[in-house]
Formats: sequence, C-alpha cells, structure tokens
Amino acid sequence: MLSTIENSKRKMSDEQIMLAVKNGDLQKMSVLFERYHVRLYNFFYRLNYNQVLSEDLTQNVFERIIRYRHTFKPTFSFKSWIFQIARNVKVEQYKKQEKLKTTSLNIASAAEQEEELQQALHKEKQLQHLEKMISYLSDEQRELLTLTRFQGMKYKDAAQVFGCTEGAIKVKVFRAIKELRKLYQKYDV
Repeated sequence: MLSTIENSKRKMSDEQIMLAVKNGDLQKMSVLFERYHVRLYNFFYRLNYNQVLSEDLTQNVFERIIRYRHTFKPTFSFKSWIFQIARNVKVEQYKKQEKLKTTSLNIASAAEQEEELQQALHKEKQLQHLEKMISYLSDEQRELLTLTRFQGMKYKDAAQVFGCTEGAIKVKVFRAIKELRKLYQKYDV
C-alpha cells in the first residue's frame, strides 16, 4: 500500500512538481528524475548509440534543471522544457566534440575514432532494422522522430522545443518518415 505522500506525488502533474522545485523544494526532483531519466537516456542513446555518453548527458540535463529551475514557466509544458534542455545539452556536447576534433586532429585519433565507431556499430547489430535506418536520417529528423514517435511528444510540444509552428513540425515529421521509407527500400534486409 502506497503512503499518502507517495500517492500525492503520483497525482501531481510534472508542471506542479517543477513549480515546487522552482520554489525551493528540491526533494521533488526525485519524482521528476524517476519519470524522465529513462526517456532522456533513450533520447540520447538513439542519437549517439553510446551508453556512457548517454548516461552523462542525462545527468547533465538534471543538473541543469536544478541550476536553471528559476527559468521554468508554468505556461510551458514540463516535457517540452526538459527536452529543450536536452537538445541544448546535446548541441553543447557536439560542439565540444567538434572542438576536440579540430584541435587534436591526427591520423591516430581518427583511426581510434573510426575503430570506436565500428565497435559501436557492431554492438548495434542486434537492434531492429528500424533503428538502423533511423541512424541514417539527419540529426533533426532523428530528433523529431525520437521525440514524436518514441517519446510520445505531441506536435504542439515538439513545436515549442524546435521553436516553430505545429504545422511545420507535421511537415518535418512527414518528410522524415518519407526519407525513412526510402532508406527501408534502399537497404531492405
């Protein structure tokens, strides 16, 4: 039997919990962590296929939520807000990677990176054919499909994350699915 405290936490919306966190009740972050850490991990993993990196990026998102809790607005859905933070974390990580590549680009490191990529691809052979084809899509298309199809985000929330209209999101998702179909036909197993 759940305690009344646990029951009340389950009944609270994400936005209500985040407002409590914003107002200093950091204990409630554990509820948001429980609700979102797997979703965030899966989001990052589908974008980079690296378990350790995905775990680190997920942790970075929750650190930022605490650091920037004062910026949360109850008019913005929490799910959209947290995935906007996740996108920002991913972009920063990508920029750091690119900076490292340009400052220490040599044949040995390129060979090591190629070897790491081959190992990651080898591990992913067990993934379904769909996930393989999704990996060939552009970053934006992968993000869109991951958020709208795998995370169940509504188009209006995705529009907030991407900073465009709901109609634009529908068109982008349609094009991403169309591209995925072409890849399926081209690389039919």
